[in-house]
Amino acid sequence: MKLKIPSEIINIAEKLQEADFQAYLVGGCVRDILMGREPKDWDIATDARPEEIQKIFPDSVYENKFGTVAVKTESEDARLKIVEITTFRLEGKYTDKRHPDSIIFAKSIEEDLARRDFTINAMAIKIKNQKSKIKITNKNSKILDYEIIDVYGGQEDIKNKIIRTVGNSEERFNEDALRLMRAIRFAVELNFTIEEKTAEAIIKKSGLLEMIAKERIRDELIKILMTENAALGVQMLEDLNLLQYIIPELREGIGVGQNKHHIYTVWEHNLRALDYSARKNYPLEIRMAALLHDIGKPRTKKGEGPDCTFYGHEVLGARMATRVLDRLHFPKNMAEKIIHLVRYHLFYYNVGEVTEAGVRRFLRRVGPEYVEDFIKVREADRIGSGVPKAVPYKIRHLLFMIEKVKRDPISPKMLAINGEDVMKILGIPPGPKVGMILAILLDEVIEKPKKNTREDLELRTKELGKMSDAELEKLFATARERREEFESGIEAEMKSKFYIK
Repeated sequence: MKLKIPSEIINIAEKLQEADFQAYLVGGCVRDILMGREPKDWDIATDARPEEIQKIFPDSVYENKFGTVAVKTESEDARLKIVEITTFRLEGKYTDKRHPDSIIFAKSIEEDLARRDFTINAMAIKIKNQKSKIKITNKNSKILDYEIIDVYGGQEDIKNKIIRTVGNSEERFNEDALRLMRAIRFAVELNFTIEEKTAEAIIKKSGLLEMIAKERIRDELIKILMTENAALGVQMLEDLNLLQYIIPELREGIGVGQNKHHIYTVWEHNLRALDYSARKNYPLEIRMAALLHDIGKPRTKKGEGPDCTFYGHEVLGARMATRVLDRLHFPKNMAEKIIHLVRYHLFYYNVGEVTEAGVRRFLRRVGPEYVEDFIKVREADRIGSGVPKAVPYKIRHLLFMIEKVKRDPISPKMLAINGEDVMKILGIPPGPKVGMILAILLDEVIEKPKKNTREDLELRTKELGKMSDAELEKLFATARERREEFESGIEAEMKSKFYIK
């Protein structure tokens, strides 16, 4: 078997060898090469000390205590612009269950491999320094002879599709508790299964996850969710006792039956919705919203059997999602989008009942830029409920209506007059009255877009200015109520009759 290695990596290895040091490819790139996958990054291990590596590669950076030097290349490939070279090392205790308290530089690659997490990641490729055997295949790669260092049976585990720790599983997880989640991530990413003793150790050591920084947990969770097997990954987190330390709120849906519109429990429904969004290769925000969209159902359930209800679950679910995303330190803009999708995922729409004005109010509430994402979450919701069609006629009709009204005014900024105009027309200072008048004007324009002219709005503003505070507040309240026309949960009777999933 011949091996394709980027020329940038070969050049680094050759320079190390010319200086009488060893050079090995290590880690995930070795696993990926042997599996015929494209490596996401390239790592080299050597017996050269960091200061010796820097002498060989002046354009390098060493800013850590773990023996890793970042070497810059002139590659156009983002994965190869920076190549990490790490000195063979042994590691001390892991007090924080994530990083070694100290490291000791080792003498051999075998010692270095002994500290790694899983057998499939504990292999090395020695690039033989025999230039006569190297053949150039193109400007970016070379085919060369090599030697695989596989002390722990990684090749056999790849063949059998098994995730197994290097040596004693409990010791490996004691060293770095994030490996508990990494085992699951590799399993779903590679379509492997976790070896029995390794799985037992994960369950036994699951509590160690509490010692890991939430950002690290979030990053591993994202990697799991971004695989095609995302739903299986979440199920494995539950089966191996880890989910309670990540999103315990999701577990509340286990065994919680639903009404006649669903054939699955809340837990099963959420996983199926996630599964659909993952298999459609939707972005992270959609996958996360699909997973969390019904997180509020268990706490809002009333009654049992086919007529039980979950009124207001989308409101409570949005609050619960806020806490989940804040706890896991999701970026603010991403969290806000996910929360928004959870909050309004259950929008009401029935052909012939909701007017064009209602569609405009819907666009005002959810934002035109989010419509496509809401439809994707609705698709996942429907398929997760067990129905065969992701996009029924009602949704297609809604999209038609949105296309029809999307250029109509739906926000105060789209009115022909603004707050300053209102103050000038009525001779009043800034205050709540200005805001109420603009809200009333917008509501009336949403109802009848043709009224959005400066002449009509100036005339209407003068009429509103003559009203008493009580009359004005009444109109304002009516406008605010009409904003809810498109929102689920406001008409219990209508929801039970025309429940759309």
